[in-house]
Amino acid sequence: MAEDLLNIRNIGIMAHIDAGKTTTTERILYYTGKNYKIGEVDEGTATMDWMVQEQERGITITSAATTVMWKHQSNDFKINIIDTPGHVDFTVEVERSLRILDGAVAIFCAVGGVEAQSETVWRQANKYNVARICYVNKMDRSGANFYAVVDQIREKLNANPIPLQLPIGVEDSFIGVVDLLEMKAYQWNEEDQGNTYEEIDIPADMADEVAEYRTKLIEALAEEDESLMEKYFDDPDSITIEELVSTIRKATLEHHIEPVFCGSSFKNKGVQKLLDAIVMYLPSPLDMPAITGTNPKTGTEETRPCDANAPFSALAFKIATDPYVGKLTFIKVYSGVLKSGETLYNVSSGKRERVSKILQMHSNKQQPLDNVSAGNIVALVGMKEIHTGDSLTDEKHPVILESITFPEPVIQIAIEPKTKDDEDKMMQALEKLSDEDPTFMVREDSESGQTLISGMGELHLDILLDRLKREFNVDCNHGKPRVAYKEALASSLQYHAAYKRQTGGKGSFAVMDFRLDPLPYSEKGLKFQSEVKGGAIPKEYLAGAEKGFKLAMSNGKYGFPVESMSVTVLDGETHPADSDALAFEICAKIGFRDALQQIDTCILEPIMKVEITTPDEYIGNVTGDLNRRRSVLEQIDAKVGFQVITAQVPLAEMFGYVTTLRSITSGRATFSMEFQKYAEVPPEVKDYIMNVGRFIL
Repeated sequence: MAEDLLNIRNIGIMAHIDAGKTTTTERILYYTGKNYKIGEVDEGTATMDWMVQEQERGITITSAATTVMWKHQSNDFKINIIDTPGHVDFTVEVERSLRILDGAVAIFCAVGGVEAQSETVWRQANKYNVARICYVNKMDRSGANFYAVVDQIREKLNANPIPLQLPIGVEDSFIGVVDLLEMKAYQWNEEDQGNTYEEIDIPADMADEVAEYRTKLIEALAEEDESLMEKYFDDPDSITIEELVSTIRKATLEHHIEPVFCGSSFKNKGVQKLLDAIVMYLPSPLDMPAITGTNPKTGTEETRPCDANAPFSALAFKIATDPYVGKLTFIKVYSGVLKSGETLYNVSSGKRERVSKILQMHSNKQQPLDNVSAGNIVALVGMKEIHTGDSLTDEKHPVILESITFPEPVIQIAIEPKTKDDEDKMMQALEKLSDEDPTFMVREDSESGQTLISGMGELHLDILLDRLKREFNVDCNHGKPRVAYKEALASSLQYHAAYKRQTGGKGSFAVMDFRLDPLPYSEKGLKFQSEVKGGAIPKEYLAGAEKGFKLAMSNGKYGFPVESMSVTVLDGETHPADSDALAFEICAKIGFRDALQQIDTCILEPIMKVEITTPDEYIGNVTGDLNRRRSVLEQIDAKVGFQVITAQVPLAEMFGYVTTLRSITSGRATFSMEFQKYAEVPPEVKDYIMNVGRFIL
């Protein structure tokens, strides 16, 4: 078992949109023998982009999992690969994938370099301590510059990129790579779709450059290993390739360096060497520290080693709906063995779940397995009540693993079914979609009675509406996208709330004095505390009050959810027969609603980080337009022939921006944006939202 684990790699492919993630994954499937022909994104035939919406738009929407085998130096390696989306609207897919992966390949376009979403996925990988290697793709493209991209990785990502390859040629003349470890050059054969490659002489005009980068490589590695440092000073020629490989692997796993490779996946050059690098330098499950969690019974911290003989533990990182088998639960097994037909304990919900099938996934195709052991990624069939981030364990040895945190939705639209008969069908479909995607939320507006759906962006909601129609056969009318505003308390207030009802039988009685206080915008949720003396309100009644305040926060003074607040219960009264937790829950709801009318609140709006790449001649048009959108310009980076503008802009000002940008730059500029923070709206905007904006659909 230990030998098997050493030869497993759980990796993700991550990058900015259009850097070539799916194309690279398709080549990996072809060269490992998983596919008998190459799928192409542009033709809608990519295996990993199996959704109709992905094939039509040429983008990845959902992270797809597959398993391939790769032979390296007579060893057979099993590589579990997750191809993640690059579009910021689907950042949840990257977040939950990186949480359970051991290593990642960060792909960069040789022309675009480090782009906005590249920084986001890099931060996510840092957050989960994922070891990574870099692959500079599209070396065949006009404007490709390998060395500029390496510099950007160092400067923009605060990383330590160490090239292990140099490109031979560039743009149309790119033919292969120089391996700086072996000091050999390789050229790929175009006649057989890059299936074979051959060793060639290192080009004479590259000799000085190769020697320089080889020296830089050995110097960087000597800093990581004392014995290598001694050899470097005494006799550099005595350093063996095995020593270099061992040091590179160790330094990569410790996040000291990021090895850099290059190629052109679309032109079938460089992918086999990338596969070699994956098995040589990225971690096996045994290289990862034992997962830590909390025992729900004792509250103490426990660890689970990656061992088939340890108690079973796994994390559900993705829920998907399959038309044939129903709900699929993707899990990463951290310890123990699970057999098909066994019962699991969901520590997060406290319920038992029977596993009817274990499936090895290949995109949307499945292969049944009898069992799965530590270190593997599979999908389970048969789980009923489960959510993303739930911990699954052996019931006798429960442990709660660290869950996954997701960004808040920032945009919403109102929807309704076209026919009354479809109402139940629509709500069931929305429930399934929100189970799959934690950044997709559904709620009913208490004032208008409308069903509101919220997501990460216009594209996100557009895809979900398309899925409602195609997968669930529900036709919906929908309004225009609008901003998901929030509210926050702007001052403190002490309030006396009473709820008394007498209906002839058992009545309801609850009296509370409480204080409302604002919290910093960066904090979320309810901070509930009690200063009640002498047991004036029993603990179980206070729990009811806390629940009431939490529920009441969904609807603030102006109808938007309250982002955060502090409630301190100061005193209260109970009735021996008529008081209970429900009475205090209702008292809290009513008291909060009434108190809001006497307190100042402010409206918060999502602020987006926007990055615009524009040719030099349009810089004035773009900055002038941004100034009209309440933006705050952060920086302008000048490149050769174009400029990159970074700004903070309220989401409300960005609707339809793609059309405006095309118009003012003759279609030559591009932009990307991601959520950054919530901030208070200016007074004039608040007046507009209160009087006009919130009713526009």
